[in-house]
Amino acid sequence: ILTQMREMGRGFKDVLKEAQAKGYAEADPSFDVDGIDAGHKLAILASLAFGTKPDFKGVDINGITQLSAYDIESANGLGYKIKLLGIAKSVDGTVVQSVEPCLVPERSQIGMIDDVFNAVVIKGDFIGQPMLTGRGAGEGPTASAIVADLIDLVRGVNIPTFGVPVAKLKEPKSVDRGKTESRYYMRLNVLDIPGVIAEVGAILRDHKISVESLVQRGRDPEQPVSVVIITHDAKHKDMQEAVKLIGKLGFTKEKPCLMRIEEL
Repeated sequence: ILTQMREMGRGFKDVLKEAQAKGYAEADPSFDVDGIDAGHKLAILASLAFGTKPDFKGVDINGITQLSAYDIESANGLGYKIKLLGIAKSVDGTVVQSVEPCLVPERSQIGMIDDVFNAVVIKGDFIGQPMLTGRGAGEGPTASAIVADLIDLVRGVNIPTFGVPVAKLKEPKSVDRGKTESRYYMRLNVLDIPGVIAEVGAILRDHKISVESLVQRGRDPEQPVSVVIITHDAKHKDMQEAVKLIGKLGFTKEKPCLMRIEEL
């Protein structure tokens, strides 16, 4: 969906309808576009990676429905692509899990993955950063996975799915994601009147958020305009609180769009 929106300039609903027709998205697409399906997969992958019980409830999930063509165009202009990422990290014995659209460098490993292809990037102490890629949807990949399971059953292959017996999986310990830091992309739809940037800047200042760049294209006193802000590293909790306050300002005409920037 994001590839078609970026390369063809098509609208979200139009591309979603085509994806459903081709079997890439379900008839009820909420699991796909809201990030829930990716959240299920991430919980399983995190369990395999860290030896913990699958913890879907511990996954912080945001989908792609809030994205606009303007966001995709802005990301391109900054040298990024928008990808729906599921990320699990081990931090001091705890696990951070999130599914959300992020900006990634367009020439990065993940940035080069387009259309219906999926990728899993693994970062290890001694193996570097290998990546597995392949089609993630459609009749071929689905049939292949099912037939592989049937062959295992016929052969009597019975190995622990998670590498160890389920009873030996550790209880997951989730970290407070609010303390994690990242650069952020924030797009505001605001009235083009004096004082807007000053009020937004004051909220960011009060939450210890430093601005790297700010872009407003054009000017229209009669209509809302889009303002894109790129921040330096900021705490997740601070960004969430700042966005909530900015969204309540009288000159803000829609919920701000917030995405992390992942330098993968």
